[in-house]
Amino acid sequence: MNQAIIKTIDLGDGRPITIETGRLAKQADGAVVVKMGNTMLLATVVSAKDAKEDVDFMPVSVDYREKFSAAGRFPGGFLKREARPSDDEILVARLVDRALRPLFPADYHAETAVMISLISYDENVMADSLAGLAASAAIAVSDVPFEAPISEVRVARVAGEMIVNPSSAQLAEADIDIMVGATYDNIMMVEGEMDEVSEEEMLEAIKVAHDAIKVHCKVQEELAAEVGVVKREYCHEVNNEELREKVHADLFPACYDIAKQQIKDKQLRIESFGKIVDEYVEAYLEANAENEEMDLVQDEKLIRRYYHKVEGEAMRRMILDEGIRLDGRKTDEIRPIWGETDYLPGAHGSAIFTRGETQSLSSITLGTKMDIKKVDNVTFQGTENFLLHYNFPPFCVGDPKTPRGLGRREIGHGNLAFRALKRMIPQDFPYVTRVVSDILESNGSSSMATVCAGTMCMMDAGMKMKRPVSGIAMGLITDKDSDKFAVLSDILGDEDHLGDMDFKVTGTEKGITATQMDIKVDGLSYEVLTQALHQAKEGREHILGRILDIIPEPRADYKPNVPRVETIQIPKDMIGPIIGPGGKNIQQMQEETNTVIVIEERDDFGWVEISGINRDALEAAKERVKRIIALPEKGELYKGKVKNITTFGAFIEIMPGKEGLLHISEITWERLTNVEDALKVGDEVEVKLLDIDRDGKLKLSRKVLLPKPEGYVERERTDRRPPRRDGGRDGGRDGRGNRDNRDNRDRRGDRRPPRENRD
Repeated sequence: MNQAIIKTIDLGDGRPITIETGRLAKQADGAVVVKMGNTMLLATVVSAKDAKEDVDFMPVSVDYREKFSAAGRFPGGFLKREARPSDDEILVARLVDRALRPLFPADYHAETAVMISLISYDENVMADSLAGLAASAAIAVSDVPFEAPISEVRVARVAGEMIVNPSSAQLAEADIDIMVGATYDNIMMVEGEMDEVSEEEMLEAIKVAHDAIKVHCKVQEELAAEVGVVKREYCHEVNNEELREKVHADLFPACYDIAKQQIKDKQLRIESFGKIVDEYVEAYLEANAENEEMDLVQDEKLIRRYYHKVEGEAMRRMILDEGIRLDGRKTDEIRPIWGETDYLPGAHGSAIFTRGETQSLSSITLGTKMDIKKVDNVTFQGTENFLLHYNFPPFCVGDPKTPRGLGRREIGHGNLAFRALKRMIPQDFPYVTRVVSDILESNGSSSMATVCAGTMCMMDAGMKMKRPVSGIAMGLITDKDSDKFAVLSDILGDEDHLGDMDFKVTGTEKGITATQMDIKVDGLSYEVLTQALHQAKEGREHILGRILDIIPEPRADYKPNVPRVETIQIPKDMIGPIIGPGGKNIQQMQEETNTVIVIEERDDFGWVEISGINRDALEAAKERVKRIIALPEKGELYKGKVKNITTFGAFIEIMPGKEGLLHISEITWERLTNVEDALKVGDEVEVKLLDIDRDGKLKLSRKVLLPKPEGYVERERTDRRPPRRDGGRDGGRDGRGNRDNRDNRDRRGDRRPPRENRD
C-alpha cells in the first residue's frame, strides 16, 4: 500500500477538511481527495506535454460530475446510469473554471483537463463548496505550471451570523449566499444571491470568505512542498520582440485615433479596427516579399496577435487619460434604453428590453402544478416552481451559424438572471412560472438585459412582484504603473473583453439580489470594489426608473388566455374522498369541468389546487370539491342523481361519493309496485335528507317535496304482527324480541315446512 500524504485545514469551528494525495489516480499529473464530513471529492489534472500548433490561448477544460453511488442511490431513467451533466454540475464546473483559468501562465497553451468527481456525499456538507479547493490542490501537487493556489468557499449569513461552508439546511435560512474564489492575495471570482442586502453587507461576506481562503492556500503550499513538486519547463510561444515593438510603434496612433472617433455601431467599429491591421499586414508582406530569410506566415500571425494587445492598450489609455469611452459615453453613463410590453399576444406576458445594442425579447408562461419541474440530482431532490431559460442564438452577434444545442454559457447566464428574480416572486403566487429570454442583439451584458426584460414580462403577466428588479454590468480599467483607475457603468463587449473586471449586479430599490464578478487584475483593493458597487447602485436605479416608465405597475388582472388557479385548504382526511376509489372522483370532476386538479398533503392539511381555462370552469370544480368535503345535514334539500335501482328503492348520490336510500315508499304519494315506473338510472331528482342513522346511512324522501294529492288517505297497516319494543317494525321478531322464523319465512316468500318436518 502506498503511503498517502494528508494535510488538514481547520475551519475554526471543529469541522476539519482533509486533503490526501498519493493513493488514488497516480497516472494523472496530479490527484487529490478532499474530504469534509462524509463528503469526498476526487480531483485530477492532466496536461499535454506540448501545445498544438497555432494555439495561442489556454485550452483548459473543467468538468464536475456527481456519482449517484456517492449517496447510495440509483440514477433514474431506463439505463440506470449517469448521463450528460446536469445544469447544477455545469454551474459548479463554471465556478471553478472562472477562478482557475486566469492563473495559468499567459504563454502556456497545452491542452489541460481538470476533472472533479463527487465520490461520497454527506447531506450536511455541500460538495460545491469544496470543488475549487479540490481542483487547485490537484494542480498544486502536479508539475503543471500555475501562478498561485486558489480556493473557493461559500459564505451564508444566517440570523445575522456569517457561516463558512454552511449545510444545506443552514443555507435555506440564509439571506446572503455567495461563492468566492481567491488566491491568498486576490479575489478572483464572486457569485451569489442575496435577499435585498446593502453593498457593505455583501463586501463583509466577501471579506469573511477571503480570510478562510487564505488558510486553504497556505495548506496547499505546504502540501506541494511535502510532495516535492517541480513545475515543468515549456515553450509554447514563438515571439519576436523587435516585431512586437514595431507593431506597437506603427499602429498605436492609428488605433488611438479610431478609438477617439467614438463609433457607436459595434460592427462598424470592428471593421474600422480590423482595417488598420489588414492594411498593415498587406503592406508588410508586400515590402518583404523578396526576403527569403523571413517567415512571413509566422510574422503575419505575430502581427495580428500583437495588434490585439495594441488595440486594447489604446482603448484603456483613452479611458484613463481622457475619460472617453469607445462609444463616447462618460464612465458612469448608461446607454439609451427603450422597451415595450405585451408584444407577443399569445404569451401570458412579454417584453422587449433594449439597452444600446443589447436586446432581449422575453416571455412568460404561467402554468399549473402539472407543469412543475421535478429535480432528481445526487445532492438535491425536489421541485422548482420558477424556471428561467436564456437563449443566445448566433445571429445576435452577427455570426453566420445555427445553434448546436445548449451551451454552458447559456446555462450560466440564465442562472444568474434566475437568481436575480426568484426571491421577488410572491410566496403565495399560485402559478408555476417559466420565463424565456431570447437575446436578439448583444453588445454588453445580455444577462442583465434578461433580468430587466424578465421583470417587465412578469409585471405584464399580472404578477404582483415584491419589488421590480434591474441589473447592470460594470467594468474596471486600471493602470499597473500608477494609481489611476476608471470604473465603467454598462460596459460594452469590447470593454468587458479588454478590461480588468466584469462585475454584474442586480437588485431592487431596497438592495442587491444577485451578483457575478470576475476579476482579472492583481491587488484590487476593497476601496476600488466599494466604489464600483456604489456606482453600480446608481446605474441600477437609473435603469429601474426607465423600466417603471415603460410599465409602472403590474397588470390589474391576468390575460384572458392565462389558466385560472385557486387553492383550497381541506381537512387531511378528506383527500381520499376527493380522489375517490382508483381516482374515480377526481378524474370525473376534471373531465366534466375541464379543469386540472392537483392535491398535495402539507402541514397536516390537504391542499387542492384547481386550474381551469376560465373562471366558470374554476368555479364549477370548486363547487364540486366543496360538495365532497361538506357533511350532509339532516333536513337539507339536495339535488341528486339516481345511481342504482333495486326492488325496494333507489340509491341517490346527493354529493360526490355520498349516496342515500330513497325507499320506494318515499318516491311519491301514490303507491308504486315498481321503482322504474317513476325513476331511471341517471335521472336527477330533488330529495330531502330525513335522517342519518348511527352507521352514517342516509334516509331520503322525494314525496315530502311533492304536493299531497287531494283527498289522500294514509294506507292502513296490514301487518298485524306485534311491534318491536322500541316501537319500530318487528323485523321478524316476536313480542319478546326473539326471532319468529315463520314470519321471516313468510316475508321471504319461503313456504317450505319447518326443518323438523322436512325429509
